[in-house]
Amino acid sequence: MRRLTRTVATAALATALALVSACSSGSDSADDAKGGDGKALEKVTYLTSFGQFGRDAYAWVAKDKGYFKEAGFDVEIKAGQGTGGVIQTIVGGQADFGPVDLTGSLLQVGNGQAKDFTVVAAIQQRTMAGIATLEGKSIASPKDLEGKKLADTPGSVVRNLFPTYARLAGVDASKVTWVNGDAQTLIGTLANGSVDGIGQFVVGQPTIEAAARKKAVMLPYSNVMQDLYGNVLITSSKIAKEKPEMVKRFTAALLKGLEYSLANSKEAGEILKKNVEAANPAAAAAELELMAAYVRSGNTGTAIGTLDSGRVAKSIAILQGAGSLKQNITPEQIIDFSLAPKA
Repeated sequence: MRRLTRTVATAALATALALVSACSSGSDSADDAKGGDGKALEKVTYLTSFGQFGRDAYAWVAKDKGYFKEAGFDVEIKAGQGTGGVIQTIVGGQADFGPVDLTGSLLQVGNGQAKDFTVVAAIQQRTMAGIATLEGKSIASPKDLEGKKLADTPGSVVRNLFPTYARLAGVDASKVTWVNGDAQTLIGTLANGSVDGIGQFVVGQPTIEAAARKKAVMLPYSNVMQDLYGNVLITSSKIAKEKPEMVKRFTAALLKGLEYSLANSKEAGEILKKNVEAANPAAAAAELELMAAYVRSGNTGTAIGTLDSGRVAKSIAILQGAGSLKQNITPEQIIDFSLAPKA
């Protein structure tokens, strides 16, 4: 009888503790599900520009530091696969925001390959697109790319912009072979000698050298194409039109993460490592340190994220002059300047 009494008492205590735990857990979850204004968080899916490298660490920083939550968002971060892939995923409704290379997106729109997305802020004021190779590959200048094999994702801006780059750099593009690769395995493909070079943002140099244990050789597109913006933040045209204030809130939170990451690159690298097991925090920090010069405008006091219609028009003119656009486009066709941060 005593054993039965103890059993009942134990069961009752366990039930009571479970109820207390459930109430406490529910309360915490409710708090976590509310933003800075006390309202329920809005779920948002964000794509990185290209894989899960240091150059995209600012999104995880914005989440880790609570900037997204303060702005009213519960953000899921997924790895993007380059400009074409990010545009396609956002337009298709599988994601809400993501960075793409502005020049690459101009090519997509100007050649009828994409529509229904809107640019809402700049991430980098200058393009970081380029070709990466290693010492010993006999590639020191653009002309040396002839006869070589390069790898990149099909939708990458580096690959899509290559014909324009080649034309302006005096390279016979027909003598360069491209093969398909994946964002996360491109550097390994270069390191193991499968290809001579890869499409890569120039800030990827530290990550390449850490993986290959050799000195990287970078051929930046900006050496032959001036005034081109780098990555810009996009959303679908539908979201931009129907939820402009939501877009502004998200943009502000993301750019706050970007600014913090540039000022605290080592911490940002550690935050990336905490969220992406395969990340190299030292290489991530080095990428961010290199990226800082591309993010900030040369005009003192200009806010991060701003876009200039005149500069975008120059980019369009460069592409048109190189014969890379099949149809005429204007900056306003792709950018909503009313949503972008003001200078």
